[in-house]
Amino acid sequence: MKRRTFVACAAAACLSIATAPVLAQAKWDLPTAYPISNFHTENIQQFAKDVDAATGGKLKITVHPNASLFKAPEIKRAVQSGQAQAGEILLANFANENPIYGLDGVPFVASSYAESRRLYDAQKSALVKLMASQNIKLLFSVPWAPQGLFSKKEIASGADLRAIKWRAYSPATARIAELVDAQPVQIQQAELSAAMATGVIEAYMSSASTGLDTKTYESLKNFYDLQAWIPKNAVMVNMKAFSALDAATQAAVTKAAEEAETRGWALAQKKNAEYKQTLIERGMKINAPSPKLVTDMRKVGVTMQGEWLKSAGAEGVAIMDAYKASK
Repeated sequence: MKRRTFVACAAAACLSIATAPVLAQAKWDLPTAYPISNFHTENIQQFAKDVDAATGGKLKITVHPNASLFKAPEIKRAVQSGQAQAGEILLANFANENPIYGLDGVPFVASSYAESRRLYDAQKSALVKLMASQNIKLLFSVPWAPQGLFSKKEIASGADLRAIKWRAYSPATARIAELVDAQPVQIQQAELSAAMATGVIEAYMSSASTGLDTKTYESLKNFYDLQAWIPKNAVMVNMKAFSALDAATQAAVTKAAEEAETRGWALAQKKNAEYKQTLIERGMKINAPSPKLVTDMRKVGVTMQGEWLKSAGAEGVAIMDAYKASK
C-alpha cells in the first residue's frame, strides 16, 4: 500500500514538472569595435549585467569587444539581418546611408557636451524613425570626447596637413582629408596601432580616449585639442529580437538602456580630462591649436555644414532649426 502511494505521488510530481510553464531564456550577442577597457565597452558591460539582474536571467547579453565578432563596418548590417541580436556602432560611420547618421560628425556644429546633448535631442526622433525603417531599434546613445588632431609632426595651419597620411574611418573624416589635401587611408580602430607603428598613418582626428586605447602616444606625439565635434555611439537591437521578448523583459531592457545612456554621458565628460592627463604622462604633448589652424579647420566645417544641409533636405533643416532654437 505504501509502495503504491509512493509511486502515485512520484508520478504526480513528474506530471507536475512536465506541465509547469518553462521560463524561456533569450540570449543576445552584442558586438562592439572597441576594447574592453574603453568606457563605452565598460558601460555596455554594465548594461548587460543590469538586464541580467532585472530579468532574473531571462535575457543574457554577451558583449564581444574589440571587433572580435564583427568588424566595425559590419556590425550594423549584422544587427539588421539578425546575425547579431544587438550591437554598437559609431553613427557617423553610416552617413553615406543617410545624412541623419552623420550629423554629429560635421565639424563645429556642436563642440561642447551641452551643445551635443541639444543636438541629440533635436535629432533623436528622426534617428529613431530611420533606424526603425531598417529593422533596428535604438536602445541608447553615448558621446565620445570632443575630437582633436593627433599628428606625428607639429601642425600650425591647415597647409601643414597637405599630403599627410591621414586616417579616414568615416565619411566625415574622409571628406576632411579631401578639403585639407591630406592623403586619406581607410583604417578602423582595431588596426590603428599597427598602422601608426609602420608609418601607414601620420595623423588622424579622434578623442583622447582613442589615443589611449590605441597607444597613439608611442607613434604620434602631438595632440591638438580642437574640440571640433562630439560623435556618438549608438547601441541598437534587431527589431524582431526585441519584439520576441515578453513585455516585462522589454521594459527591463528599456529601463537599463535609459540608465546606460545617463551613465554614459556622465562617464564621457569625467573620462575626457582623465584621458588627456594620462596621455601627457605617457609622453603626448597636448597643444592648444594656433588661431590659424582653428580658422582653417572652421572653414572646413562651414563647407561640410553646407553640404550636410543640402544632402539632408527639409528634414535636416528642421533638425538644425530645432537645435538652434534650443540654445
